[in-house]
Amino acid sequence: RAGLREPEKPIGNYLFAGPTGVGKTEVAKVISRWLGAELIRLQCYEGLDESKALYEWNYKKQLLRIQAERNSDSSWEDIETDIFSDEFLLTRPLLEAIRSEDPVVLLIDEVDRVEVETEALLLEILSDYQVSIPELGTIEATQIPLVFLTSNNTRELSEALKRRCLFLHVDYPQMDREKEIVLTKVPGVTEMLADQIARIVRSIRQLDLKKSPSVSETLDWARTLVLLGVDSIDAEQAKETLHVLLKYQSDIAKAAKELSDD
Repeated sequence: RAGLREPEKPIGNYLFAGPTGVGKTEVAKVISRWLGAELIRLQCYEGLDESKALYEWNYKKQLLRIQAERNSDSSWEDIETDIFSDEFLLTRPLLEAIRSEDPVVLLIDEVDRVEVETEALLLEILSDYQVSIPELGTIEATQIPLVFLTSNNTRELSEALKRRCLFLHVDYPQMDREKEIVLTKVPGVTEMLADQIARIVRSIRQLDLKKSPSVSETLDWARTLVLLGVDSIDAEQAKETLHVLLKYQSDIAKAAKELSDD
């Protein structure tokens, strides 16, 4: 629109840490849409290695090429140069983000799930925006990706990784903010119900639980109550639907007792 400038792309690596389900991943998704950039996501997990995060060679295709050229006049040096080329390279999220010619938002989600040793795979990308492949050399980024890392604080991240990122702690929203989120994200919810939900969730989070309800679970609970035709929730309705909000029976029992006492 007239008078509005295109958003400028922020530069850098951003580490968002905080409880599960507070919207850390959503930040990267929203910013990728805002910038009109492709979102490339690496979902971290225990056992993640180079072949799943960076690249691997297509060994079956390489073997077929070797067999096809076995009876040719090609030397082994020629064959080796041929099979270690782009044609046989299978790119994974990190390398895909580096090689992209278009603007990219790279999301490295739940980085605290990988082992400390695996973090070393990320350091070259986070500092120099490049990937070193022994058979091909160094591949530098065509477009510097905007990188978001998320952590649920299940373990301490290495100093080397944290040093390469701008850090932001994302906590549960304040009650008024969570009410606003419910009103925005849940069609058909009344303002009274949204206010009650935000207040109940806030009081439940103050209990000693195995897992406090996340914002996404607050929204699931709100959608469930709307589908049930609830405009204003009472204690019994809240207790009957706590299994949507909480994931452990011991937590449900504690919350139900709190609601009964109130």
